[in-house]
Amino acid sequence: MTGSHPGLQPGVGAGKFPLRAGFQPGEDRSGSTKSPAYLPASATPDVLTQYFASATIIRNAAKMRPYILAETNWKLVRDTHYEVAIQPWGATEAHNYHLPYGTDVYETDAIAAESARLAWERGARVIVLPTIPYGVNTGQLDIKLDMNMRPSTQAVVLGDIVDTLSRAGVPKLVILNGHGGNDFKQMLRELQADVPEVFMCSTNWYQVLNPKPHFDEPGDHAGEMETSIMMHLHPGLVMPLSEAGSGAAKKFAVSGLAEGWVSAQREWSRVTEDTGVGNPAAATPEKGERFLRDVCERLAGFFVELAGTSIDELYV
Repeated sequence: MTGSHPGLQPGVGAGKFPLRAGFQPGEDRSGSTKSPAYLPASATPDVLTQYFASATIIRNAAKMRPYILAETNWKLVRDTHYEVAIQPWGATEAHNYHLPYGTDVYETDAIAAESARLAWERGARVIVLPTIPYGVNTGQLDIKLDMNMRPSTQAVVLGDIVDTLSRAGVPKLVILNGHGGNDFKQMLRELQADVPEVFMCSTNWYQVLNPKPHFDEPGDHAGEMETSIMMHLHPGLVMPLSEAGSGAAKKFAVSGLAEGWVSAQREWSRVTEDTGVGNPAAATPEKGERFLRDVCERLAGFFVELAGTSIDELYV
């Protein structure tokens, strides 16, 4: 599973699709006007010229979002007192055969942006920091180009981020995590003791709501839930489901580990053949859209409440 990712254009949040090469503005593969469609291989020069002209117009029309640090500017940042910084943190790793390596990043980036938009429009001064695309993948070291960031490296990076927020006078930090291998709890305990002026907390977006009412079989990694979300956010990056693996996964043979009350790292290549855990067959973009809407709404409510609560008033 999986701020502002370099692959996302300004003005693109949850439910809005950036233009990509191979798409015609205003159409989708079925001919509707909801999202772009692939240009045919036989497209004439005139058609290509019209496409790129339209793409340029749309890019130029994109608006800066004042709650996205990568898009805003020094004048606005200088004059705005931010109450909450949101740090999206994903991972870059294989997601079955049909989803991109950047799935965790795309998902977490979009959720952070949309939740922040809702909170900002309700008066909360939040700022979304650039999404960190590398996560802990120590259980996937043998899977080609699964990018691993050691927990100790994460702790150093996080410490520098907290130091920056402290010097900027931002009193609260929320880590919005989108990768199961990331675990910030102990890091935040240590940092909280060193930097008491910044309140720190973390949440996994995929645990904000119970996904079971939204999906037949949510899955753990590249299953129905993540596939539905990516179908909604970035349909052009999702391969046909006919090319996806089944997501079948082995469980621990020891009961305590299998039941979840004893924890241990899973050796991914021994658990799953296609790198997925969970069957994506029942995924639809509509399921992804509904789930994202509800997740973002709940997160936005939390951001608003946290922004409006002084550190000195966190306990009642």
